[in-house]
Amino acid sequence: MYARRRRRYFLLMGGCLFLFISAWSFVRLWSIPAAVALCVVAMIIPPIAAMVGNARGKDDRWWDDPSGDPKSDEWWDELDGKKRDSR
Repeated sequence: MYARRRRRYFLLMGGCLFLFISAWSFVRLWSIPAAVALCVVAMIIPPIAAMVGNARGKDDRWWDDPSGDPKSDEWWDELDGKKRDSR
């Protein structure tokens, strides 16, 4: 899960850098308003990339990792509904 989130984050940030660099490298020669528009789009991408990079998948267990105490872990799993009694 972590590798997938990291890959998405770097793809988004790479796209952001590509937009920004291309806007002022060669798009500005064609159209200044288009270069500014590319920069505005590039400005919006980093917050989205941060949200994607930090989003927790439904299979991720980052806040409730096992503590090492079997009794406590069993109790938390019961509260979360992850382990059902087989009675």
